[in-house]
Amino acid sequence: MNLANKITIVRIMLVPIIMVFLLVNFNLGQLEFEEYSISYNQIIAAVIFIIAASTDGLDGYIARKNKIVTNLGKLLDPLADKLLVAAVLISLVSMGKLDALIAIVIISREFAVTGLRQIALLEGSVMAASAWGKWKTAIQITMIISILLNNFPFNFIDFRFDLVSAWAAALITVYSGIDYFVKNKHLIPVE
Repeated sequence: MNLANKITIVRIMLVPIIMVFLLVNFNLGQLEFEEYSISYNQIIAAVIFIIAASTDGLDGYIARKNKIVTNLGKLLDPLADKLLVAAVLISLVSMGKLDALIAIVIISREFAVTGLRQIALLEGSVMAASAWGKWKTAIQITMIISILLNNFPFNFIDFRFDLVSAWAAALITVYSGIDYFVKNKHLIPVE
C-alpha cells in the first residue's frame, strides 16, 4: 500500500476518535475566559478534525506527484471525506450545535454525487472534482471548525460566523450538487 492510501486510511481511522471526543463527556474541564467557554473535549475534537481535514489534499497531492494514483485511492479518498464530514455533522446535530436540516442537505448531496460517481465508474469514466466541489469542501470544513470552536473568535465581535457559514455551506453544497448532475446528465439513464 502506498503512502497516499495510508494517509487516507489514517483519515478514516480518525473519524471515530473525533466522534468519541464530541459525544463522550470525559470531564476534562472547560476553557473559559470573558464570555467564551469551550470544553477541552471539543478542543481536542477540533484539533483532530483539522488534522484529518488537512490530510485530504495531502494524500491526493502525494498520489499525483509520485504517480501512484490507484483504484483503491480513487475509492477510499472520497469515502474518507464523506465519512469525516457526515460523522461530524451528525455529532454536531446530536450536540444541538447544528440545525438538522443543514446536515441532511449536506449529507444527501454527498450520497447523490457518490451515486453519480458510481454510475460514472460503471461506464468506465471517473468524475473529477469540480471547482464548485472544492469550494464546497472548503466552506464545509470552515463551517465545521467554526462550530467546533463555538464561533471563536467571532463571538467577541458578536458575529454569528458559525451560523452564516452553516447556511453558506448548505447553499454551495446544493449548487455544487446541481452542477455535478447538469454536467454529467449523460450518465443518468433515461428509460
